[in-house]
Order: sequence, then C-alpha cells, then structure tokens
Amino acid sequence: MIAQAQAQLHTIRDLLRFAVSQFNKAGLHFGHGSATAYDEAAYLILKTLYLPLDQLEPFLDARVTDSECKQVLEIIERRVKDRIPAAYLTHEAWLGDFSFYVDERVIIPRSFIAELLQTQLAPWIAEPDHVTAALDLCTGSGCLAILMAHAFENAYIDAADISPQALTVAQKNVQDYGLQDRIGLVESDLFSALQGKRYDLIISNPPYVNAESMECLPQEYRHEPQNALASGDDGLEATRKILQQAARHLTGDGILIVEIGHNRDALERAFPQLPFTWLETSGGDEFVFLLQRGQL
Repeated sequence: MIAQAQAQLHTIRDLLRFAVSQFNKAGLHFGHGSATAYDEAAYLILKTLYLPLDQLEPFLDARVTDSECKQVLEIIERRVKDRIPAAYLTHEAWLGDFSFYVDERVIIPRSFIAELLQTQLAPWIAEPDHVTAALDLCTGSGCLAILMAHAFENAYIDAADISPQALTVAQKNVQDYGLQDRIGLVESDLFSALQGKRYDLIISNPPYVNAESMECLPQEYRHEPQNALASGDDGLEATRKILQQAARHLTGDGILIVEIGHNRDALERAFPQLPFTWLETSGGDEFVFLLQRGQL
C-alpha cells in the first residue's frame, strides 16, 4: 500500500482523502477521541506533520516531501492493519483543552467527569476554594486528577490506581503539568491503601464494562488494559465496592461522583435505597451520578 500510494499522493489533501477511504474501507471503530474517519485522518496527518491541530484548511494543498508522505502512510497503515487507536499511535489524548501522554499501559482518557470539572462541579460545590482534599480513584493516566488540580486550586489530590504501570504514566503527566507538589500518586486497590484518609471530593471513572460487552468489544479497545475496562458480570463490581466504602473516606459535607457507562438501570436496581443524583453531561443524564456523604 505504501509504495503505490507514495508515488501518487503529493499533497495533504491527497493524503486526507486516501486516509478517509482506507479507514472507511476497513470499518474502523472511532471511540477514543475522534467521531469520524475524517476527523481521525485529519488529526493523524496534522500530528505526524507537526502542524497545528486546528488549522487543516491552510495546508490542504501544500505538497509533502517523500519522507513526510512515507511517515503519514505508515501511520495510516498501522491504524488500519493493527487497529491501534490514534491516541496510542501519537502518544497523545485530549480532554477539553488539556493534552496527556498515553500509551498502552493506560486506558485512553474519555470521561464525562472532565466536562463537569470545567464548571468546578457547580452548583454541587458552592465554594471551590473550600475543597482542600480530593481523590481521583482509578486515576489511570492521571488526567482527571490534573483537571481537578486546575478546578480546585487549594486542593491536595490523591490519584490512586491499582496498576503501577498506569501510575508511571500518570507521574509523567503530573510532572508535565508541574503538579508534583499538589498531586500524590498512590498504588491502591480502590480504597485499600487510603485507610484513615478523608476527602471533600471523590471522583472516579472506574472499570464498568460488563462481561457480555467485553466479549464483543471492537478490536481497538483490546489494545487497552483489560483491568481498566472489565468489572464483573454486570459491570458494577468496582462501583459496588466504591459505594460500600466511600462514606468512611468523605468529610461531613463531602461528595462522591462516579461514572458508570451504560449501567444506570442496573445500578438503580442493585441499590434502590440510594437517592442517586444523575448529572447532566453532553451524553445525557445517565452516565455520572452524585451522592453526598449523608446519603451513603
């Protein structure tokens, strides 16, 4: 593919058309940042050529060198042949205006909680400056902990994860943002290494994929750590443990916010006594819940 295409493709427009065609032909799955073949092709081409990610139009008819063409085609081929998500190919993932280093030691960041942090969790947190201790449980790449540090400037944040490999990636991101003094990384199976600690705010985007869904995941998701996705037969294994233990780790007015994927109905059946508040996100009001300490 590369040799023939390299001889006939000369501009970024040529490469973009070719990439979109290849992605559509291969039936790739887009769920790690880009929504369409066009968006993903544009991102990969601009990133590979060190061009601004928000300025495709001025460069569409620019000619590329042979070596540049080869580099882009190699990225396209890896995306098609190996079904590697774009974020792993570029070692970059975005949440809003924040970029993070990622590789296959961590799940690719994607969380509705990131949207909620942009507004400092208003109206549920009336005084953001009063949040002095916070926890990002199942932190992965550290992305939500970093967003919390920006949202709550007086907070010290623990970022906990069961995977030491994930915490190595999180450490790089924390250092890249210069937040070593405000974010502490903790190797912990949920709350196991956090005994005696209490927080004004706990957020978590834990594993929540049920067994049936794990069996039919698109190939792209199989490049991610499976323990960051799978959560028992019904997808609630991790969430159950969080609900059982969270109260003892929250301050008196503390709140818990958890993302649970498509499991709202199953969760409400499992915990009919809990008065979940479902937070509105761009995806709707069924993916992220909030509970106050007194409700737990």
